[in-house]
Amino acid sequence: MHRLFVAIRPPLFIRSRLLGLMEGVSGARWQNDDQLHLTLRFIGEVERHIAEDLADLLRSVRFSPFSIELAGVGRFEKNGRADSLWAGVQPREPLAALHRKMDHLCVTLGLKPEARAYLPHITIARCGRSTAPTDPFMERNAGLTSVPFAVEGFSLYESHLGGEGAIYNRIAHYPD
Repeated sequence: MHRLFVAIRPPLFIRSRLLGLMEGVSGARWQNDDQLHLTLRFIGEVERHIAEDLADLLRSVRFSPFSIELAGVGRFEKNGRADSLWAGVQPREPLAALHRKMDHLCVTLGLKPEARAYLPHITIARCGRSTAPTDPFMERNAGLTSVPFAVEGFSLYESHLGGEGAIYNRIAHYPD
Protein backbone atom coordinates (compact mmCIF):
# COMPACT_ATOMS: atom_id res chain seq x y z
CA MET A 1 0.00 0.00 0.00
CA HIS A 2 1.08 3.55 -0.75
CA ARG A 3 -0.02 6.54 1.37
CA LEU A 4 -0.24 9.43 -1.10
CA PHE A 5 -1.09 13.10 -1.36
CA VAL A 6 -0.81 15.84 -3.98
CA ALA A 7 0.79 19.09 -2.85
CA ILE A 8 2.59 22.30 -3.70
CA ARG A 9 6.08 22.76 -2.28
CA PRO A 10 6.57 26.42 -1.28
CA PRO A 11 9.80 28.09 -2.39
CA LEU A 12 12.74 28.33 0.01
CA PHE A 13 12.07 31.95 1.03
CA ILE A 14 8.53 31.01 2.14
CA ARG A 15 9.70 27.90 3.98
CA SER A 16 12.39 29.98 5.72
CA ARG A 17 9.75 32.52 6.79
CA LEU A 18 7.63 29.72 8.25
CA LEU A 19 10.55 28.05 10.00
CA GLY A 20 11.26 31.40 11.67
CA LEU A 21 7.79 31.35 13.29
CA MET A 22 8.22 27.95 14.89
CA GLU A 23 8.69 28.75 18.56
CA GLY A 24 6.82 29.76 21.64
CA VAL A 25 4.45 26.81 22.03
CA SER A 26 5.86 24.27 24.47
CA GLY A 27 5.10 20.71 23.47
CA ALA A 28 4.29 21.52 19.82
CA ARG A 29 5.92 19.22 17.27
CA TRP A 30 7.16 21.74 14.72
CA GLN A 31 7.45 20.67 11.10
CA ASN A 32 10.89 20.60 9.55
CA ASP A 33 11.77 22.08 6.16
CA ASP A 34 11.20 18.77 4.35
CA GLN A 35 7.65 18.54 5.73
CA LEU A 36 6.41 21.97 4.63
CA HIS A 37 3.85 21.73 1.83
CA LEU A 38 0.39 22.90 0.83
CA THR A 39 -1.86 19.88 0.28
CA LEU A 40 -4.12 19.95 -2.77
CA ARG A 41 -5.65 16.52 -2.15
CA PHE A 42 -4.92 13.84 0.43
CA ILE A 43 -5.29 10.47 -1.31
CA GLY A 44 -4.59 8.05 1.54
CA GLU A 45 -3.63 4.39 1.29
CA VAL A 46 -3.94 2.90 -2.18
CA GLU A 47 -2.72 -0.19 -4.00
CA ARG A 48 0.22 0.14 -6.36
CA HIS A 49 -1.88 0.00 -9.55
CA ILE A 50 -4.07 2.88 -8.30
CA ALA A 51 -0.95 4.89 -7.44
CA GLU A 52 0.42 4.33 -10.94
CA ASP A 53 -2.89 5.23 -12.59
CA LEU A 54 -3.10 8.39 -10.49
CA ALA A 55 0.46 9.38 -11.41
CA ASP A 56 -0.49 9.01 -15.09
CA LEU A 57 -3.78 10.91 -14.74
CA LEU A 58 -2.13 13.84 -12.97
CA ARG A 59 -0.24 14.55 -16.21
CA SER A 60 -3.55 15.63 -17.73
CA VAL A 61 -4.19 18.41 -15.19
CA ARG A 62 -3.91 21.84 -16.80
CA PHE A 63 -4.06 25.23 -15.14
CA SER A 64 -2.72 28.71 -15.67
CA PRO A 65 0.08 29.60 -13.26
CA PHE A 66 -0.99 31.92 -10.46
CA SER A 67 0.48 33.56 -7.38
CA ILE A 68 -0.40 33.13 -3.73
CA GLU A 69 0.97 34.58 -0.49
CA LEU A 70 0.96 33.77 3.20
CA ALA A 71 -2.04 35.20 5.04
CA GLY A 72 -2.30 34.76 8.80
CA VAL A 73 -2.25 31.65 10.96
CA GLY A 74 -4.88 29.28 12.23
CA ARG A 75 -5.41 26.05 14.09
CA PHE A 76 -7.45 22.92 13.73
CA GLU A 77 -8.98 21.53 16.90
CA LYS A 78 -9.99 18.07 18.00
CA ASN A 79 -12.05 17.51 21.15
CA GLY A 80 -11.61 21.16 22.16
CA ARG A 81 -7.80 21.05 21.95
CA ALA A 82 -5.43 22.39 19.30
CA ASP A 83 -4.54 19.55 16.94
CA SER A 84 -2.34 21.51 14.54
CA LEU A 85 -1.14 25.02 13.75
CA TRP A 86 -1.02 26.28 10.20
CA ALA A 87 -0.22 29.25 7.99
CA GLY A 88 -2.99 30.43 5.72
CA VAL A 89 -2.62 31.43 2.07
CA GLN A 90 -4.54 33.68 -0.30
CA PRO A 91 -6.16 33.86 -2.73
CA ARG A 92 -7.90 30.56 -2.06
CA GLU A 93 -9.93 30.11 -5.25
CA PRO A 94 -7.12 29.04 -7.63
CA LEU A 95 -6.09 26.43 -5.07
CA ALA A 96 -9.69 25.31 -4.58
CA ALA A 97 -10.01 24.91 -8.37
CA LEU A 98 -6.91 22.68 -8.42
CA HIS A 99 -8.29 20.73 -5.46
CA ARG A 100 -11.53 20.10 -7.35
CA LYS A 101 -9.56 18.80 -10.34
CA MET A 102 -7.58 16.44 -8.08
CA ASP A 103 -10.76 15.27 -6.38
CA HIS A 104 -12.38 14.56 -9.75
CA LEU A 105 -9.39 12.44 -10.82
CA CYS A 106 -9.56 10.48 -7.57
CA VAL A 107 -13.26 9.77 -8.05
CA THR A 108 -12.64 8.55 -11.62
CA LEU A 109 -10.20 6.03 -10.12
CA GLY A 110 -12.89 4.77 -7.75
CA LEU A 111 -11.71 6.65 -4.65
CA LYS A 112 -14.18 8.43 -2.41
CA PRO A 113 -14.68 12.16 -2.96
CA GLU A 114 -13.19 14.48 -0.37
CA ALA A 115 -15.70 14.77 2.47
CA ARG A 116 -14.19 17.78 4.25
CA ALA A 117 -14.33 21.37 3.08
CA TYR A 118 -11.05 22.38 1.47
CA LEU A 119 -9.08 25.04 3.36
CA PRO A 120 -5.70 25.73 1.75
CA HIS A 121 -2.97 25.94 4.39
CA ILE A 122 0.58 24.91 5.26
CA THR A 123 0.80 22.90 8.48
CA ILE A 124 3.58 24.20 10.70
CA ALA A 125 3.05 22.20 13.93
CA ARG A 126 1.27 19.17 15.32
CA CYS A 127 -0.15 19.49 18.81
CA GLY A 128 -0.93 16.94 21.48
CA ARG A 129 -2.31 16.81 24.99
CA SER A 130 0.92 18.19 26.46
CA THR A 131 1.00 21.18 24.12
CA ALA A 132 0.89 24.56 25.85
CA PRO A 133 -1.91 27.01 25.01
CA THR A 134 -1.63 28.26 21.43
CA ASP A 135 -3.44 31.59 21.83
CA PRO A 136 -0.22 33.63 22.35
CA PHE A 137 1.24 32.14 19.15
CA MET A 138 -1.97 32.87 17.25
CA GLU A 139 -2.06 36.49 18.45
CA ARG A 140 1.64 37.07 17.76
CA ASN A 141 1.40 35.75 14.18
CA ALA A 142 -2.13 36.80 13.19
CA GLY A 143 -0.75 39.33 10.71
CA LEU A 144 1.54 36.89 8.91
CA THR A 145 2.09 37.93 5.29
CA SER A 146 4.65 37.39 2.56
CA VAL A 147 5.46 38.55 -0.90
CA PRO A 148 3.54 36.54 -3.51
CA PHE A 149 5.06 33.37 -4.88
CA ALA A 150 4.26 31.60 -8.13
CA VAL A 151 2.43 28.29 -8.34
CA GLU A 152 3.45 26.71 -11.64
CA GLY A 153 3.19 23.05 -10.72
CA PHE A 154 2.45 20.45 -8.08
CA SER A 155 3.82 17.10 -6.94
CA LEU A 156 2.66 13.64 -5.98
CA TYR A 157 4.12 12.56 -2.63
CA GLU A 158 4.28 9.34 -0.69
CA SER A 159 4.09 9.64 3.09
CA HIS A 160 5.83 7.28 5.52
CA LEU A 161 4.75 7.65 9.14
CA GLY A 162 7.31 7.16 11.90
CA GLY A 163 8.12 8.04 15.48
CA GLU A 164 9.86 11.27 14.49
CA GLY A 165 6.97 12.38 12.30
CA ALA A 166 6.12 11.83 8.66
CA ILE A 167 8.71 11.52 5.93
CA TYR A 168 7.58 12.71 2.52
CA ASN A 169 9.07 11.43 -0.72
CA ARG A 170 8.26 13.21 -3.96
CA ILE A 171 7.19 10.63 -6.55
CA ALA A 172 6.55 12.95 -9.51
CA HIS A 173 6.27 16.64 -10.36
CA TYR A 174 3.75 18.13 -12.78
CA PRO A 175 4.21 19.46 -15.31
CA ASP A 176 7.29 17.29 -15.86
